[in-house]
Amino acid sequence: MMSMPQTETTLLDEERYRLLVDAITDYAIYMLDPTGRIASWNPGAQRFKGYEAPEILGEHFSRFYTEEDKLIHLPELALRTAATEGRFENEGWRVRKDGTRFWAHVIIDPIWDRSGQLLGFAKVTRDLSERKNAEAEIKRNRDQFEILVQGVMDYALYMLDPNGYVSNWNAGAERIKGYRADEIVGKHFSQFYTEEDRANGEPAKSLETALREGRMEKEGWRQRKDGTRFFAHVVLDAIRNDKGEIIGFAKVTRDITEKVEAQKALAKAREDLFQSQKLEAIGQLTGGIAHDFNNLLMAILGSLEMLRKRMPDDPALTPLLENAIQGGERGAALTQRMLAFSRRQELNIKAIDLGDLVRGMMDFLQRSLGSSARIETRIPPYNAVVVTDPLQLETALLNLVVNARDALAGEGTITIGIDEHDVTAEGGFLKPGRYIQFSVADTGEGMDVETVNQATTPFFTTKGVGKGTGLGLSMVQGLTEQSGGKLHIDSKKGQGTTVSLFLPRAEEGVIPAEEEPVHQPNSDAPPKTLNVLAVDDDALVLMNTTLMLEDLGHRVTEAYSGTEALDLLHGNEIEFDLVITDHSMPKITGSELASEIARHWPHLPVILATGYAELPPGGDAKLPRLPKPFSQAQLQDIVAAVIGTRTLNK
Repeated sequence: MMSMPQTETTLLDEERYRLLVDAITDYAIYMLDPTGRIASWNPGAQRFKGYEAPEILGEHFSRFYTEEDKLIHLPELALRTAATEGRFENEGWRVRKDGTRFWAHVIIDPIWDRSGQLLGFAKVTRDLSERKNAEAEIKRNRDQFEILVQGVMDYALYMLDPNGYVSNWNAGAERIKGYRADEIVGKHFSQFYTEEDRANGEPAKSLETALREGRMEKEGWRQRKDGTRFFAHVVLDAIRNDKGEIIGFAKVTRDITEKVEAQKALAKAREDLFQSQKLEAIGQLTGGIAHDFNNLLMAILGSLEMLRKRMPDDPALTPLLENAIQGGERGAALTQRMLAFSRRQELNIKAIDLGDLVRGMMDFLQRSLGSSARIETRIPPYNAVVVTDPLQLETALLNLVVNARDALAGEGTITIGIDEHDVTAEGGFLKPGRYIQFSVADTGEGMDVETVNQATTPFFTTKGVGKGTGLGLSMVQGLTEQSGGKLHIDSKKGQGTTVSLFLPRAEEGVIPAEEEPVHQPNSDAPPKTLNVLAVDDDALVLMNTTLMLEDLGHRVTEAYSGTEALDLLHGNEIEFDLVITDHSMPKITGSELASEIARHWPHLPVILATGYAELPPGGDAKLPRLPKPFSQAQLQDIVAAVIGTRTLNK
């Protein structure tokens, strides 16, 4: 085979090389002479830079550089570096024919002849604008994300390495946890946990859960730099690379202390509202029951009293009668407690010195307790004057002392104390003001928190069946609140109990009221026999009232309603000296009947008998009142007082 001449082979290789270079459009491949002027130009160069070969050949390659690069002589530096070091490689902005810029990767290689003479340079340029834009977009997104993360103040957002060490820190984390980034980055995240949680291994458990399930979410107490605690909602996410290898954890923490406290406050408000509604319903119920019960007791006690007066003295029967009367009187005391609880028991308000009240009751209290319990008092030298109902306060004190005795379950000490308090700030269970603390403390078994919370609940009792009604403390609470104060119980299991009545201190200069003298009828005594109109819709009560009045020597006309009473008064057949009427009657109440009588017969006295011991709004508070159940002696006293006053006013 005949071989080609060397010259033809060389020409063929050059042609192939030219075709190869011209076929490449993704790279600008061209030659520079030793001074940097363009000696060749391929289609890729034309596509990148926008110049056609005729208009760019012979021009200096520096025109592709930006003005900024020209000022620092970067084109000259590129050629000098290529000539001295054998290669120049760089990335930077380049300029197209139309003036737009593109990001280019540039390689310049020197070309030498066989003798080592520099013939020029080979220049390869690649347009990396798309990559540059993508990198810029990534950086922009990263910067925006960093700004976002650092701008979040309500959440602690930070990263942990695979071992749980903090690797970055946002401003929200600094605000919530109190650490600056330079104080906490590189430290283990377990220091945010409470000592109890660290002892239980909670930090490690959190990482294990996130590794196993990809996510851990929990609420619990966390600790700030200053040692204070906050209630946190925590999310911990495991972060893995494309190969599934763990590279760290993303941790988000939110302080929800205020939210939790608000939820607790809302729950308590709802519970208080429910309790208030329940107590109001019970109060209305007990008030109505007490009224009806008083009528029944009126019939029972009145009949027993009249029976005792008329029955011969029989040793076999008298104890039974006395026992029945005592049972009725205990029922009457129970209704008074129910009325006090339901706030339907009117207070006979007076100024009273608590020290005098305690000293006056000491003998009675000690006898009530027996020999097992010892009473001590802590009475201050100053006058502790409050404004309340003395009789009900005495009953309240007796209730508290008896409860204290029962709590002792044997020997022990009961202390009755009187102290003064000035409350100046809002927020406690007392409004600002001056208070007298009237307390009864025992050294008994005490109560747990649940029992303390239920202690004033109506009908709640820790005593055995038949030993307590569960209304004692409710009655005391009712009296205290009607007097403008608050009842407070301080007790712990095994440490005794103190029940305190915080009563507003009377204003300076208020003097305790002295006992009013019992009314004595005027010497100009009224006629022995009176014409009395007795009005009551309950036949049993009306019969007893009539029997009591007739037994006292009076003539009685009965009416079963207010309407019937007015008809009798308008009939003028009998000139009445007195009207005794029940208050709670259908159609016309006792107070409405009294108003009609005052209009038409202004000199006719009216006594209002009621099982509530309270008039509704709009009732005449000046009417003399006889609380049910009443005895014949009470009836006789009020009749004498009313008729005596009427005689004096004539």
